[in-house]
Amino acid sequence: MAEIDAHIPEGELTEKWTKLRSSMPLVNPANKRSIEIIVVGSGLAGASAAATLAEMGYKVKCFCFQDSPRRAHSIAAQGGINAAKNYQNDGDSTYRLFYDTIKGGDYRAREANVHRLAEVSTNIIDQCVAQGVPLAREYGGLLDNRSFGGTQVQRTFYAAGQTGQQLLLGAYSALERQIGMGKVEMFTRHEMLEVVVIDGKARGIIARNLITGELERHFGHAVLLGSGGYGNVFYLSTNAMGSNVTAAWKAHKKGAFFGNPCYTQIHPTCIPVSGDHQSKLTLMSESLRNDGRIWVPKKKDDNRKASEIPEDERDYYLERRYPAFGNLVPRDVASRAAKERCDAGYGVGKSKLAVYLDFKANTERYGRIEANKHNIHNPDLETVMRLGRDVIKEKYGNLFDMYAQITGEDPYELPMRIYPAVHYTMGGLWVDYNLMTTVPGLYALGEANFSDHGANRLGASALMQGLADGYFVIPYTIGAYLSKELATKPIPTDHPAFVEAEANAKGILDKFIAINGTKSVDYFHKKLGKIMWDKCGMARNAQGLTEAIAEIQALRKEFWSDVRVPGTSDSMNPELEKAGRVADFIELGELMCIDALNRNESCGGHFREEYQTEEGEALRDDENYAYVAAWEYKEGVKFELHKEQLEFKNIKIAQRSYK
Repeated sequence: MAEIDAHIPEGELTEKWTKLRSSMPLVNPANKRSIEIIVVGSGLAGASAAATLAEMGYKVKCFCFQDSPRRAHSIAAQGGINAAKNYQNDGDSTYRLFYDTIKGGDYRAREANVHRLAEVSTNIIDQCVAQGVPLAREYGGLLDNRSFGGTQVQRTFYAAGQTGQQLLLGAYSALERQIGMGKVEMFTRHEMLEVVVIDGKARGIIARNLITGELERHFGHAVLLGSGGYGNVFYLSTNAMGSNVTAAWKAHKKGAFFGNPCYTQIHPTCIPVSGDHQSKLTLMSESLRNDGRIWVPKKKDDNRKASEIPEDERDYYLERRYPAFGNLVPRDVASRAAKERCDAGYGVGKSKLAVYLDFKANTERYGRIEANKHNIHNPDLETVMRLGRDVIKEKYGNLFDMYAQITGEDPYELPMRIYPAVHYTMGGLWVDYNLMTTVPGLYALGEANFSDHGANRLGASALMQGLADGYFVIPYTIGAYLSKELATKPIPTDHPAFVEAEANAKGILDKFIAINGTKSVDYFHKKLGKIMWDKCGMARNAQGLTEAIAEIQALRKEFWSDVRVPGTSDSMNPELEKAGRVADFIELGELMCIDALNRNESCGGHFREEYQTEEGEALRDDENYAYVAAWEYKEGVKFELHKEQLEFKNIKIAQRSYK
């Protein structure tokens, strides 16, 4: 199994990025005007990259399948974005953010990438404030911070429960400015179906116009994928229903290795599944764990209302098991703990697959503080709770309103019921330190790559990585590649490679229509999702994964012989779009199970039941598995493993402890 080169710069960890930036080959302003770059995706990574590269002088084409870049799934992020600014004077630093992220990822991420992320985190906040992003502020006007899981400092900047929306509007505004100046050509309602590779380099894409059904050829000196994650392989997830893996998967089939596909993040605070016909799940921000206490009854199958269960009959299990971090343990730890309690018979609600997230104690605490501020002495409980509710409403109002709309319950009066759900994928296209895939000229940014989170993502770091990659990393690193491409003239799109790629895309679309089977695309997607959740979800074991691989192979065979896609391939056809995405999910699902079966250890979001401590915690095998699994696609849906060994020179690897 070949090892691969991550091109990590030489020198001290703290100087790698600074030195590289200072010595990197550049493209002069006059030459930038003749270089064309394609950006696929318009979320935080895609929009920030497209806007910044255009601002630098490059000609940019940006593609998204939504009707506006503002609808990219980044808009759904709620809780916040990390940065090591130490505004709270609580001991935060670049090194501490770096350390927390490496530890939070269970020592399965590259030191160099994570340190760079921590370094540029502070620049992101300055950039966003300059753009007018309305981050929350304290009474005195300074930016506010809150805590997130896996840390003991307050470093998370936020905008109520709409942080992703506000950050995306900032990047979108920067993008629209460049569109208005004619430097970015925006293609909405377009889906990338193929990467065009000429002489071993990415030179363009085939995109389908989702309104007309027409296939289009687009040239670029380089192609950037900021197309998000693949959580919808599980069918039910917190991702937007349109989120998919197709852009990354088509790149994978053209030679881009896929890194750590089995690393899936399960978010502990989601609204539980409520029926068989649900199409997606809703996230309740991790920020709620700042003030909500998680508990279950101490008695099994306790059917009393939460308000009827006295304090001494409640098990605040996270506070009991992890006293140093309490309710703010990392997401993988909190998720597994909730599953363990529910599996043991302590779950709540009709399904018994939920735990309580209770705000009563902190509502009362805030109320007493407010009463003091208002000079109210010896207030009654009703006054205290009313004042406290106002504070909670100011901090989390839109999240509470969302919960009430979906469940029909008032979270100010009753504890929320939550359960873990698929939220984010740490795996993605393998990239080197410069964010380039194994295909020269093809880059992956944000959630589309594997690079910065290891086996688990700490809260409030996805937005950080997406914006770091787009605003502060790719604008430098892409110059090293493009400086050698100045002699390459735009390649006409009648080149044989474009013709072949378009024919390949059309052939697949026509095949979907021609199958004329009996079962809908959703039938196959739901079936795949159930296999993945049951056997490659929060917990995995060798037997289940072996069964899942066989079941997915059979499902793929059935899909290609019995899927029914109505309509035609040369017109608007949402079912045809879905068919292409589900076909890619089925192949990806198999690789995820292969990767999970191959990794004989537990780490972060990958929990193999055979490998756990006596306390039920993840048991890593650093001697044999401290590597990035980079999978190469082979003809016939086969995969070959390549390994990137991880070295830890600045951090001592230890058993992860949050006690």
